[in-house]
Amino acid sequence: MAESLQQSPPTSQSGPWFSAAGLAVWSIVGSFTAYFCTYGFRRPFTAASFSGGSVLGINEKSMLVTSQVMGYMTSKFFGIRVIAETPPRWRAVGIVGLVAFAEGSLVLFGLLPNPWHVVGLFLDGLALGMVFGLILGFLEGRRTTELLTSCLCASFILADGFTKSVGTWLLEQGVSERWMPAAAGLVFFPPLLVSVWMLQRIPPPDDQDVVHRSDRQPMSRADRQALMRRHGLGLVLLVTAYFLVTIARSLRADFAPEIWRALGVVVDPAIFSRSEIVVALLVLLINSLSVLVVDNRRAFFLSLVLSFVGALLMLISLSALRSGRLGGFPFMVLIGIGLYLPYVAFHTTVFERLIALTRERGNLGFLMYLADSVGYLGYAMLMLARGAFPSGGEFLGFFETACWVIGALTCLCLAMSGFYFGSRTATVRENA
Repeated sequence: MAESLQQSPPTSQSGPWFSAAGLAVWSIVGSFTAYFCTYGFRRPFTAASFSGGSVLGINEKSMLVTSQVMGYMTSKFFGIRVIAETPPRWRAVGIVGLVAFAEGSLVLFGLLPNPWHVVGLFLDGLALGMVFGLILGFLEGRRTTELLTSCLCASFILADGFTKSVGTWLLEQGVSERWMPAAAGLVFFPPLLVSVWMLQRIPPPDDQDVVHRSDRQPMSRADRQALMRRHGLGLVLLVTAYFLVTIARSLRADFAPEIWRALGVVVDPAIFSRSEIVVALLVLLINSLSVLVVDNRRAFFLSLVLSFVGALLMLISLSALRSGRLGGFPFMVLIGIGLYLPYVAFHTTVFERLIALTRERGNLGFLMYLADSVGYLGYAMLMLARGAFPSGGEFLGFFETACWVIGALTCLCLAMSGFYFGSRTATVRENA
């Protein structure tokens, strides 16, 4: 198995397809399934309440979430270099190795006594943080990248709810809260192996892909520094917007049971999947339409506008909830759409088209991991601060306040980044 996973990708003349449409479908199924299954090693534990427990005097659920986020954040910082420099032949074996390590970490979570069990979730996050970048490497730099990556992003929207449903079901079958995450991982491991084999059979971008989207190469340290020198301020604004959305999106995902209950909605295993299916379908449809825009400059700025609209939708849904014009289920759907529109746009279009527009030497993985590392650092700091000051108030109030601030600041950062890149790329079309 290891030898086959290390082989170089086949050429565009080989593989299990006979047309461009067949290649797209194969790539979508492989990448979607791979990351969907990866979530089975990350999210199921959040379906448990761990009520009444504490770790070193801090609420146990908050401490466990924080521990995993700290591992995930650390992995993102390592990934800035690792993902940027990883050659294609090591992507598949890297995915399998990291996920296997994550399953071992979940076994430790079940075995270790309190408070050492939090180490298991830290190691789980440390392993899983680089999987997305390795999968993304199979999809970037293609004329269909937005379509492919939109479907990849739909996987983590749907998987977030589905894996919580699996976790809830396992708890109802009598599996303990401590062993439920490892049991869930075993459910998802076999289909993960099949999907990684599919990814390894995807050929590299063809000549026309390179013409339209630029050649994607591993980046040296000098390459990364040069990119930051040329576009530093604009990238800071984009990364800040992504950082803010990541915090709100993670709060909604990690504390979904608490938010649903505070909204007065009965929490059953299917509630998570029902809401996220609606969110995923709409976000997938809207973001994937970017593939129809051939001009890289136009597509880049349309993605910024789409992200801005998403942040505005967050604010509108919060206002409607506060005034009593919106119920619990539609609120969770609308604020989910508002969060995921910019979150997915960064994965599918913003950075992809920025590289294609500027023709910089680089890859999508570097920019995504630069943004992800900052985003998860902010979320980890927020979780630590909240855990240090426990209160008896409902989590919903805390979530609403955070989303008000995040929505407003995200709109500001996106508007400023639009002006920055607008002035710097004004001559691109003339010189093309």
